[in-house]
Amino acid sequence: MKRFALIFTVLILFTSASLFAEEPFLKASLEAEFGTVKVFYHTYQVGENSSNFDFVKQGGQELLYPFQRYTVNLHLGGSHRLRFLYQPLQLDTSITAKADFTIDQTVFAAGTPVDLSYSFPFYRVSYMYDFIPGPVHAAAGLALQMRNASIKFSSADGIQRTVSQNLGPVPAFVLYGRLPFADIFFAELDATGLWASSAIINGADFEFEGSILDASLRAGALLRENTEVFLNLRFLGGTAKGTSQYESQYWTQSEEKYTANYLATGSLTFGARLGL
Repeated sequence: MKRFALIFTVLILFTSASLFAEEPFLKASLEAEFGTVKVFYHTYQVGENSSNFDFVKQGGQELLYPFQRYTVNLHLGGSHRLRFLYQPLQLDTSITAKADFTIDQTVFAAGTPVDLSYSFPFYRVSYMYDFIPGPVHAAAGLALQMRNASIKFSSADGIQRTVSQNLGPVPAFVLYGRLPFADIFFAELDATGLWASSAIINGADFEFEGSILDASLRAGALLRENTEVFLNLRFLGGTAKGTSQYESQYWTQSEEKYTANYLATGSLTFGARLGL
């Protein structure tokens, strides 16, 4: 939160200074959306001989969960766009195992009450260039996302626990388009995604593939100058599969090196964008 407070402070200072210019170099807006998210598909495996655990069918993720998203948008010099995004994702569930399952060498026997926590918030900065400028416009660019993952399985009595945590960069491509109509209404398309292997992205000499797709369709209306409201339908998902050859440095890293994680979600949110 301190980082975001700093970003907002700098943003307001630059925006205030730009008001003295007839045509401000910097245009800024703050955006927030709230709603619900549904997990369509989610499997997780740590260790090639471990269980391929289904979070939806076995792990209690069949319900709807609250969803929120916060964005700072900067429009620079007419054609350049910067976007700073914070996306929390916290899925906490409790189950009683109906069959034995193994996660990272830890066996949870049938009948064991288990608490599960899947925390996967991320921070993302994106740069886009308006290759079709104007009221009807389209932009494309690059994004860098920091995943901040923490996955925990714990028996309710605290005797058994397995934790896997990871912090790392995820590059991606960005596409954005906006279509205004009937003076006050608009539609937007926004997509950030990439499929790649570690050998391509960070020079690792072992196979490890992953992907991300964050795509949304949005319909909204202009309430007054610089204030918009919208309804947003979003798909958010990703994959990670491979055997890491990096040395373990933290007690919260998995004992097993092989990991397979597949996630697909959909969210429906209501939001607002305020220009500064």
